[in-house]
Amino acid sequence: MIWRLVESFNDNLPLLLLMAIGVAFAAGGLPPMLERRRRRAIEGALPGFLEALSDGVGAGLGLQEVMSDQSANQPGPFGALLRESLSKSHVTSFDASLAAFATSTRSSQVQRVIQLIQTAVEQNSPLQSVMYDLANDYQRLNDLIDKREKDLSGLVMTIVLFICIGLPGLLAVLIGLFAPPSAGYQIDNIATTFSIFFGAASAVAVAICGRMLGRMSAMLWWIPFWTMTSMALFNGALLMIGG
Repeated sequence: MIWRLVESFNDNLPLLLLMAIGVAFAAGGLPPMLERRRRRAIEGALPGFLEALSDGVGAGLGLQEVMSDQSANQPGPFGALLRESLSKSHVTSFDASLAAFATSTRSSQVQRVIQLIQTAVEQNSPLQSVMYDLANDYQRLNDLIDKREKDLSGLVMTIVLFICIGLPGLLAVLIGLFAPPSAGYQIDNIATTFSIFFGAASAVAVAICGRMLGRMSAMLWWIPFWTMTSMALFNGALLMIGG
């Protein structure tokens, strides 16, 4: 049965091409996922870092001194990028090091915070209260983002699994049981139509899920993979059940 399944795919050149494209695009979709995980790790460490800065400034330490101390205590990519940027402050200015750090994080939250801190320093604003308020604000913002991601991720996964796996598998089982090709039913045209339909439906479902999550460009990489998965599942299940 396995060899028959492989041979059936060999006779379907468009599906083979789609498989190759799907695997290649799925590999291209991994870097955006890793980059987003890195960025969220940096943004998650931001409120605690701001609170520590507020405590240090309130204790009478200078901003650069507090940042240098905290860079050694911050784990993960946040601390590594901060240490790397501050290590260059002896050849550049402290403001330039902060700007380089904000740019290297590729996070709009961090860039906004650094800009606000530099503005507060220029205007002689009370840094302790400014950074304490920023810590509270960004903690609430991150909590809202995490809650939204948690709520939508379950819904998105349900949609993708139902459209890309559930429906093709269910219809393949029904056709294979009640109108099997091994019993003489001529369903080649119908099977081809359903296969194309499930591929198109999977592509639309993945695009909609990407729009829901606000990550449309990242989800586009996964459209060929899920299209290939739904079509291969339908054809393979129909062959194995219906003969």
